[in-house]
This record gives sequence, C-alpha cells and structure tokens, in this order.
Amino acid sequence: MSLFSLRACADALRTPFSVLGSVRTATKRAGGSTRNHGGSPGKRLGVKKFSDQFVIPGNIIVRQRGTQFHPGQHVKMGRDHTIYAVAPGFVRFYKEKWMRGERKFVGVVLTRGEKLPRDEAELGRSRWFGLTNLNAPSETPSLTQVS
Repeated sequence: MSLFSLRACADALRTPFSVLGSVRTATKRAGGSTRNHGGSPGKRLGVKKFSDQFVIPGNIIVRQRGTQFHPGQHVKMGRDHTIYAVAPGFVRFYKEKWMRGERKFVGVVLTRGEKLPRDEAELGRSRWFGLTNLNAPSETPSLTQVS
C-alpha cells in the first residue's frame, strides 16, 4: 500500500461522516422567528360624540370594551358595551358615587345647558313616553342681567 492510500484511510476513520454515510444539509437558510406576528387592525374604540353634541336615536356615543362608561338617561348599552342614544338631545357625561368609588355615566338631555342626573321630582319629566316636542321653546329660564 502506498503512503497516499494509508493517509486516505486514516482520514476516513477520523471523520464521523464516513461512518454515517451521507449527511443532509439545509437547502434553505434559517429564517429565525418574529415577535408579535403583525397583530390585527385597530377596532376604532372610544368616544364618538362628545359633551354638548346633538344626537338622534341610534347615534353611537361610545364604543368600548367593558364598561368604562355606564348608560344614563335616554341611552342604552349594546351587547358589545356600545352606548347609543334612544332619544334626540345633547350628550352629557357625569360621575356619580357608586359603592366606594365613582362611576362615569353618559346621558342625553333635551336642552344644551341641562345637567345630569336630572332631579325629576323638582324639575318634572322632560319627556313623556319617549316623545318630546323639539320645536317648543326652552323651559329652562335664561340668564338675564339685573341692573
């Protein structure tokens, strides 16, 4: 045997691939992984009609997940917690004591300057059976200067 063939045999015994046969290698480069995978589009949540804006029945006032705002007078809440108007008027936001803290409420009033919650015992009802005459003059006294 020649020296060259002895060296080839020694090299063959030294490498593990000669015992295993052929070794498969990757045909594509490793890509790695991404974080968060792009996500989904935003759901456009939030307040849609602000305080003192006029709404008609069916207008969405707040889109929310959970109840950051609770329904007050003349508004209702949908099954996805969307608050919408059920009577025409102006949007009012207010807070009330609730148990140990406060809750934020949304309501609709007939006149722009009116406050919520409305004291119906003192002021009377503003609407009868959900109906109101929007063309009638305002029942709230106007502020006049006395000289």
